[in-house]
Amino acid sequence: MTASAQAPRLAPTSSERLRSAYELLSSMRFAIALLTVICIASVIGTILKQHEPAVNYVNQFGPFWSQLFLALKLNAVYSAWWFLLILAFLVVSTSLCIARNTPRFIADMRSYKENIREQSLQAFHHRGRGVLPDAPADAARRIGQALAGAGWKVRLQQRATPKGEGWMVAAKAGAANKIGYIAAHSAIVLVCLGGLLDGDLIVRAQMWFGGKAPYTGGGMIADVPAQHRLGATNPTFRGNLMVAEGTTSGTAILSQSDGILLQELPFSIELKKFVVEHYSTGMPKLFASDIVIHDHQTGQAVPARVEVNHPVSWRGIEIYQSSFDDGGSRVKLAAVPMDGSGKRFEVEGVIGGNTQLARGAAAGGDDKLTLEYTALRVINVENMADGSRSGADPRKVDLRNSITARLGAADKTVTKKELRNVGPSITYKLRDAAGQAREFHNYMLPVDLGEGVPLFLLGMRENPSDAFRYLRVPADAEGTLEGFLRLRAALADPAQREEAVRRYARSATDPARPEVAQQLVASAGQALALFAGDPAAGGKGAGLAAVSEYLEARVPEAERSRAGEVVVRILGGALFELVELGRERAGLKPLEPGERTQAFMAQALLALGDVHLYPAPMTFELKDFQQVQASVFQVTRSPGRNVVYLGCLLLIVGIFAMLYVRERRLWVWLSPSGSGSDAAMALSSSRKTLETDREFDRLRTQLLGSP
Repeated sequence: MTASAQAPRLAPTSSERLRSAYELLSSMRFAIALLTVICIASVIGTILKQHEPAVNYVNQFGPFWSQLFLALKLNAVYSAWWFLLILAFLVVSTSLCIARNTPRFIADMRSYKENIREQSLQAFHHRGRGVLPDAPADAARRIGQALAGAGWKVRLQQRATPKGEGWMVAAKAGAANKIGYIAAHSAIVLVCLGGLLDGDLIVRAQMWFGGKAPYTGGGMIADVPAQHRLGATNPTFRGNLMVAEGTTSGTAILSQSDGILLQELPFSIELKKFVVEHYSTGMPKLFASDIVIHDHQTGQAVPARVEVNHPVSWRGIEIYQSSFDDGGSRVKLAAVPMDGSGKRFEVEGVIGGNTQLARGAAAGGDDKLTLEYTALRVINVENMADGSRSGADPRKVDLRNSITARLGAADKTVTKKELRNVGPSITYKLRDAAGQAREFHNYMLPVDLGEGVPLFLLGMRENPSDAFRYLRVPADAEGTLEGFLRLRAALADPAQREEAVRRYARSATDPARPEVAQQLVASAGQALALFAGDPAAGGKGAGLAAVSEYLEARVPEAERSRAGEVVVRILGGALFELVELGRERAGLKPLEPGERTQAFMAQALLALGDVHLYPAPMTFELKDFQQVQASVFQVTRSPGRNVVYLGCLLLIVGIFAMLYVRERRLWVWLSPSGSGSDAAMALSSSRKTLETDREFDRLRTQLLGSP
């Protein structure tokens, strides 16, 4: 029986584990893997909007994916703990790689490798032999001088051989190729360090170790506690500062994924005037701010102008023109009851503020409504072409595309193409006692959409992510809503409907045939009651939908088309009499016959069919406003910027050196042969190219005299 013994495998020691960890961290494969992850994260941060409210991610991606994105901090990639950790590991890994390889690179750059053996020269791809007439010493000096004159660094070495004294000529060129490797890797470290300095790392360090915490409440900036504020000596930050015309501010806001931090500045910015110029499409072509910088330390007041791409620097802080917003414009609105009854009343407010309303003022109830003033837009340049996108400010509404999502049948296709400023508009919200709110967007002036009569556009939406849907109400001869509102109030009054039907029957029938007039009175009265939504008429709902359902239930399918045309003509005639009756009671002269009157009646018929879908008891007309603009500045202190610039310079130098500088080494061994010398020559290069082949042939001919 034979027995074999195997040495037991010992567990790795702590020194071996440390050595393995060091080898991993300092390897270029590890650094490239980290750099790949950072590139992928940067792509995600570019595609996915950063620092948006959580509800925006829920609306766009749904509950599951939004929660996953928020858990992974993909909504704030560049300030996420894992991104900063990977960046820090990349700095450490690349630094160790540089520290590990730089001494070897430097030693290789300084070495001539003149001790290479003659036999080794025959293993090179580029090699040659020749016979020289002069002695080895003279030949070595001649070859050395020729190479030095061509820009090579040369070293001569004398060796003893069995045949006598031999000489080795060792030359090198292109050592800057190794410097390229060092510079490129150092550039990665510098750029990452600059990113860490200018990122959220220092701000987060103050939150982790300095007792600072994001603020999630509301109220005035002056009332925010000190634990939510960063001092003016904070070495790095990037925040936004909004200043309204005529006001001064010295506190910037730093957005965090779970709130905000307030950054105190060593100066205050006073906005004297905000200037904005527009293209014909409504897109801003220039916006700038005339400001005064008030230095807190010296008391200086320095005037300056901040424009896009032309920042102002003060005390190491760059002030950029970021955007603009409303600075608290004052607006006057007229509340208009949509049923045409009740009295109008006016409210005044400030954009960003709110006003408490009693629902009973317009709807006969006691519930409270809150009117919130959301936005004032003074210029709305819209593209009225079919299927075209608006050329206006991206914050504006493209009427053609927005009205496509409409209320009922109030939308018609218009082929007219025109860019036009349709005037100011107001956006507001009506919030009930339960906190539910709807958003409305009304234009101040009626808009000519090519329908033959200007239309008031009353927009609404349930959710901020939805597009506005517009109720299109025709303007009367005086350019107001009064004609339509009188018509709706008259439509809701049975007595006025009855009187209008009688007038219509008298004008539409022969007086000699009273039985026809009587039948028309009955038919028109029923149709008008259905259209008005009178429960006594036996219909469901109101508008053309109620009339259509009534006909479907009582008229055979083959006759519905003709019956529908007849009913629409009857409705048009009866509504015209209602309009005339309302104008008569208001003391106004009758409507002038013509295309405009016909267009008004056609649009009024459509609007009356949709108005019952309008979700508010009243609408608000913009009567007057006093615009106050605000400028949004981005203020940054970026100590890492110069570090990044230096890193970029080193990266350019390094890439240029690696790509365009070839490291070459040349050896010529000279051994005595009679009165002359035997020469063996070899060339090595960091890259095998055609240029290397041509250079070797040229050197062989020049130095050895052999082709």
